[in-house]
Amino acid sequence: MVDRSRPIVPLENGEILVHAPAAKFPPPKPHNPHGHQHAAARATVTHTETVFVTHTAMVPAPMTTSVATHSADPVVFVFIMISVDSASEGAILLKSILMYNSKPTHFHIICDEAAQQYLEARLSLITRPANDIRVHFYHLTQDKIAARLNREGSIGTSHSAGAYGLMKLFIHEILPPSVKRAIYVDTDAFFISDPSHLWDLFHEMDPKIAISMPSHPEQNAAVWNHASNICSCIMLLDLQRLRDLRLMDSSVYRADPSGPVALSPATFVAMYGIPGESGHYEDVHLGDQGYFYAIVKHRPDIFAHLGFDWEVSSCLLDMYNTTLGHDEVSEIDEFYTQIHLWETPQAQVGSVLPKLLHFNCLEGTPRYYEWEGWSDPTLSLTQRWHPAVQYHVGVKWIWLNKHPKDRAGATLAMETTHDVVFADEIFAARIE
Repeated sequence: MVDRSRPIVPLENGEILVHAPAAKFPPPKPHNPHGHQHAAARATVTHTETVFVTHTAMVPAPMTTSVATHSADPVVFVFIMISVDSASEGAILLKSILMYNSKPTHFHIICDEAAQQYLEARLSLITRPANDIRVHFYHLTQDKIAARLNREGSIGTSHSAGAYGLMKLFIHEILPPSVKRAIYVDTDAFFISDPSHLWDLFHEMDPKIAISMPSHPEQNAAVWNHASNICSCIMLLDLQRLRDLRLMDSSVYRADPSGPVALSPATFVAMYGIPGESGHYEDVHLGDQGYFYAIVKHRPDIFAHLGFDWEVSSCLLDMYNTTLGHDEVSEIDEFYTQIHLWETPQAQVGSVLPKLLHFNCLEGTPRYYEWEGWSDPTLSLTQRWHPAVQYHVGVKWIWLNKHPKDRAGATLAMETTHDVVFADEIFAARIE
């Protein structure tokens, strides 16, 4: 039974004042931890193209938090979408962002030709957006990926995402220096709230922080080298800071001592030891997440925890027991119904208030929304969140058109870089 008692103070006018609960919630009862299981016609150009689509009470709060607004800022995202399957999931993610974002949106999408065509066909249906939308596609071939990994020299993966997944470690090299910060999200997720609130967290971060992602210190999966202690499925990336730190190594950098020593090699050795006879790490699990974990574990000065509101994941026990419904519930009552929060950073914050849903670890399908479990009404996940999946999949792209046809408004522009040049290649060209 939840104790709903509060201190009551009589006032002179006959009313009573009920004190709100303290900002810090008591910890929930412990539960056994469960680990992670973890488009439109285009002109042909040599390097970069741009396509513009211009159709044209008496209960006081315990404390007050003042957050500066940055209304002029576009919210900047970066995604990796290789294949139509990836783009089909990613399209729902893009759609959810445009449904809820109250600011201009910039998308940077690392992709192949098939994924771009799929996305452009849908984005081009938006002829009257509520806010400006800028989309930049970056074509990345398998040969380019293999060459960059060879220049790094030590990392590899056995994860199902393959070498494409490792490109999350090189986002700061793929995007141009003009892109200073970006939100990264895996394609099997979508927003259910305004993503500008997530973007605003950049303005609260210490300037030394380069990476912010959810952390789970209660996770202890030795088989994964404890990489489930973090989730690289959603990250705030200070790309300029990562460039300044020279996050990833390259044979180009090793041959020229004039620049800073790359940050990651020392963290990989500290976590996994010297690479094996092949020269590559063979036992790093969870793909890029295994390497990100080494980085943030051994360089905690550049890392910040990101709250669980932004990582409600089907890989975690019943998504912390969050669910649609019971719309009148209080935060403290909601907190006591949630699970999987014991010994996590969230225990000192309060209830998880879902802002982004992540449907990973659904086996047997390349597209989470086609998971066969959605047809089983007895499954807890289906009962709790299938209506949200159905809604966001079913929202029509044309519903994102806002302004009347006879009124000039915001615009959508799409641009393509056909030949990605990594930062180490640019560096090599400068020193020749």
